[in-house]
Amino acid sequence: MATGPTHAMSGLAAWAAVTALADTHAIGQLSPKTWVVGATLASGAALLPDIDHPKSTVASTFGGVSRGASAALSGFSGFLYRLTRTKRDSDRDGTHRGFTHTLIFAVLAGLATTAIVQTSQGTALGVLMFFFAGLAVRGLMHTWCPRKDAILITVASLVLTLACWAWAGDQPTDAAAFGLAVMIGCVAHFVGDAITEQGCPMLWPVPLTGKTWYPVAPPKAMRMRTGGKVEMVLVGPGLTIVAVALSSVVLYRVGAAPWLAQLDLPPEVMAWIAPSS
Repeated sequence: MATGPTHAMSGLAAWAAVTALADTHAIGQLSPKTWVVGATLASGAALLPDIDHPKSTVASTFGGVSRGASAALSGFSGFLYRLTRTKRDSDRDGTHRGFTHTLIFAVLAGLATTAIVQTSQGTALGVLMFFFAGLAVRGLMHTWCPRKDAILITVASLVLTLACWAWAGDQPTDAAAFGLAVMIGCVAHFVGDAITEQGCPMLWPVPLTGKTWYPVAPPKAMRMRTGGKVEMVLVGPGLTIVAVALSSVVLYRVGAAPWLAQLDLPPEVMAWIAPSS
C-alpha cells in the first residue's frame, strides 16, 4: 500500500474512522469546517513520511523547496540510522523508511502542528492547510502530474485552502484535533508500508529480535507488492469506499450532510449514524 492515491485515501479513511467511532459528545464539538481541515491534514500527512526520499513523488510537490527539505531529511535519517543500528539491522543506508517512518516522528509532527495552531492567529493554520493539501493532491494525482508540474500542485492546493476557508464563516481553532489528524495520517502511512514487502520500522528505537530498526510486517504470505493488483484492484478502491462512507457519517453528525437522512437506510444503521436521534 505504498502508491500515492492509496496512501492519501488511507489517511482520510483513518481520520473518518477515528472521528466516526469517537464519543458522540466529542464529535459534537467539531464544526464541519474543523472536520474538513482535519481530513485534509490527515490525507496529506499520509504522504508526509515519504518526504525522506528525494526521488519520491511527494518530494517534488513544491519544486525545489520540497526537494531541498527532502534532501535534508534524507541525510538526517541516514545519519540516525547509522548511529542507532545494531549488528542485526540490515546493512542499508537508512535514508528511506527511516526516522520519518517511526511513531516518534508521527508524535512530533502532531505536537508541532498543535503548537503552531495554538500560537498563531490563523495565518499559520492556512499555511499548514496549504502544505498538507498539496501533499494530498500530489499523492492522488501522482500519475497525472509530472514531477515538473509543481506549479499545478501549488495552484490546486491554494484553491482547496481558499475554498475551505470560504465554505464556512467560523475559524477552525481546535489545535488538538489538527495535531491528532496529522498523527493519524502518518500512522496510516506506516500501516500501509508495513503490509508491503519491505515492512516499516515504525517502532524504533524499541529493540525487537535485537534490531532497533525492526521492519514491522505481517507474514510474507500476507504482504502485497507496491502498485500490484491487490492494491490497485482491492485495497485502493476498498479504502476509497470506506473513506467516503465514514466521512458522510461524520459530516451528517456535525450537520453538514443532511441528505444522508433521505436515504432509505435500515433503522439500525441510522441509529448508529445518529445515535442521539
